[in-house]
Order: sequence, then C-alpha cells, then structure tokens
Amino acid sequence: MNIKRDDTVLVITGKDRGKRGKVREVHVADGKVVIEGINIVKKHTKGRQGARQAGIVEQEAPMAAGKVMVVCPKCEKGTRIGHSLLDNGQKVRQCRNCGETFERDMDNDKWGGRR
Repeated sequence: MNIKRDDTVLVITGKDRGKRGKVREVHVADGKVVIEGINIVKKHTKGRQGARQAGIVEQEAPMAAGKVMVVCPKCEKGTRIGHSLLDNGQKVRQCRNCGETFERDMDNDKWGGRR
C-alpha cells in the first residue's frame, strides 16, 4: 500500500469527494484507511455504567484506500505514487507529477527509523 499514516490525502470518489484530510490509521490487511474528518458515520451506542453516555455517536469509519490519492507537499495536487532508489539504497516514494520525494525524516520518526 502506498499510503502511510500522517499523509495528506484527497478523496476522489464517494460522498466526501474533493475533501482533504490526514490519514489517522492504515489497515493494510483490509486495504482501508481512516482519515480525520472524512467518512463520518453515526453509531448507536449502549450506555455502560460509569463508562460512557448512551446515544448516537459520530465517528470516522475506514474507507477503501483506492478511493483516495496522496497529495504532493510541493505541487499541492492529488498524485499517483512512484518509487525510486536513492544513492544509499533506500527506496522512497515520489510524486509522478513533479518528482518530489515524500519520505519523512527517519531520524526524527516516532519509530526510530524502523518499519
């Protein structure tokens, strides 16, 4: 899957077409992504004693990864993803329109450079 957590994506189909949001979760096995503020559904919840209020809760539902495109940080457009190898052998994602790479700085990554 070419979409990673914290990428900005553009929805290209469905009820939220044209909206942009940040990827909150990626479900690789299902091929789905959860995006902040996109694909909001209403869920009816049953109250639990001391835990939560009963009623209708709005939450973000996963949507198919094929319905979104990654937004290039340089050209600010939805783009397809290409791959290339750097001189040090690292494989990076890049914009098919302008050629900009969008890999995060692995030294400052939350996971310490491991995936």
